[in-house]
Amino acid sequence: KYPGTGLEPHKQRIDHRQLNFSHRPTTLMAYASSSVMGLENLAARRSLSQGVCAAVAKPRRAGAVLRRAHTIVAEGDPLLVRAIKNEKVERAPAWMMRQAGRYQKSYRDLALKHPDFRERSENTDLIVEITLQPFLSFKPDGIILFSDILTPLPALGVDFEIDDIKGPLLDNTITSKEGLSALRPIELDKLHFVGEALSTLRGEVGGAAAVLGFVGSPWTLATYMVEGKSSRIYKTIKTMMYKDPDTLKAILTHLADQLTQYIRFQIDSGAQCVQIFDSWGGQLTPPDWEVFSKPYIMQMVKGVKETHPDTPLTLYANGSGGLLERMATTGVDCIGLDWSVNMADGRARLGDDIALQGNVDPVVLFADDAAIEAAVKNTVAQGKAKNGQHVLNLGHGVLVGTPEEAVGHFFETNRNTLY
Repeated sequence: KYPGTGLEPHKQRIDHRQLNFSHRPTTLMAYASSSVMGLENLAARRSLSQGVCAAVAKPRRAGAVLRRAHTIVAEGDPLLVRAIKNEKVERAPAWMMRQAGRYQKSYRDLALKHPDFRERSENTDLIVEITLQPFLSFKPDGIILFSDILTPLPALGVDFEIDDIKGPLLDNTITSKEGLSALRPIELDKLHFVGEALSTLRGEVGGAAAVLGFVGSPWTLATYMVEGKSSRIYKTIKTMMYKDPDTLKAILTHLADQLTQYIRFQIDSGAQCVQIFDSWGGQLTPPDWEVFSKPYIMQMVKGVKETHPDTPLTLYANGSGGLLERMATTGVDCIGLDWSVNMADGRARLGDDIALQGNVDPVVLFADDAAIEAAVKNTVAQGKAKNGQHVLNLGHGVLVGTPEEAVGHFFETNRNTLY
């Protein structure tokens, strides 16, 4: 049990009767299909292909808290997990990075009511509702937790705020050996909303989609802890890399240790696959990546595989064309490609022994249907190994302003593109 969270690690069964969740009729698939969304009096029992989720609500005043029991019996892996595990699949599973976000009207409407990003990403009910918005609209094969790579920082003793214009801002940075005293062990009870949301999402989607968790890589989180904000040139941390590598390595080692626990926590809460975002790994030269990013990713992967050997791990780094072969040696199960690498070249370089993810250019979604269809079919054909081993995705996140109809056509085209 994780102290303070009330969450028990699950293997074949999850029983979360001890958790309270606010009633969210708009997120319940069974109720949506029965045209009873929005009703205050609900009593339903749903049988799911991958398990069983029981949900019962009694008449109550608006805003009252409902105690819901979620019991999930694992009877098989969803398509996305099977594809990464090199099981024979009938088609490529698909999801999108930044799948939930500002391109959707439902998200923008919710953001007007809850304008603070940290509230949206740190409130269990809002996390679940936002995560499910694209699932209800497009039926992707994976849903990724609505969160942020910086979400675990306060649990590590590093607070931050999100400025609408400047992005993440950290008041206290670590720029010298003396700053290492500020590092703290992760307090998972401060991340209870992550565990609660993942558990609830497993009950909501059943076997219809894989539930994905994610973390930032140690290098990527360290850039924020050292720079104090987003950067284009990463001058401060790169200067530390050359002038004070021991301090930087101490930060990276600490983050790798703590993020390993965070990944385990996500898996035990319901995540069926976890993506590691080495978002700024592409800012390093390949030799520097070997020293300041790769070893700490490997440290996390090794730690997670010791306790959760069957949970797939995906590694994505933006601008990673020069790193692909190196990324494949970290021990992860799947490599995410950005759109700057031709998928056929990526498959040729990495071979058939590892799953690939990606990598349609996000701007294609601003084109017509024919262009979207061509991009999806070409990427699927190029990414396929013997049994599949390809997860269709974009090469980066969904862009603001992307037409929702285009996203829908992307997923529909993929569902109709069989191996």
